[in-house]
Amino acid sequence: MTEALIAGIIVFVLATFIGVEVINKIPPTLHTPLMSGSNAISGISLVGALLVAGDRNWSLSVILGLIAVILSTINVVGGFLVTDRMLQMFKKKEVKA
Repeated sequence: MTEALIAGIIVFVLATFIGVEVINKIPPTLHTPLMSGSNAISGISLVGALLVAGDRNWSLSVILGLIAVILSTINVVGGFLVTDRMLQMFKKKEVKA
């Protein structure tokens, strides 16, 4: 294994542990605003994945970029749908005349 690969794996594992700890400490009242923020971050990662997957030569990085595009798209669309549904709970219901 190269040093860059080992460093990348270490960063990934540490980021996973930190992410789990941060997510577990979030109170439910902050869930919707933070979900909207994470959707924006997923949108940024979607643009980056499109740039990686846009290469004409099929290689491992292009395949991983395509997988990242698919997963980021699912995350962004699903996050916005869940956020919209949660915000619908706070709207006043219209009274029929």
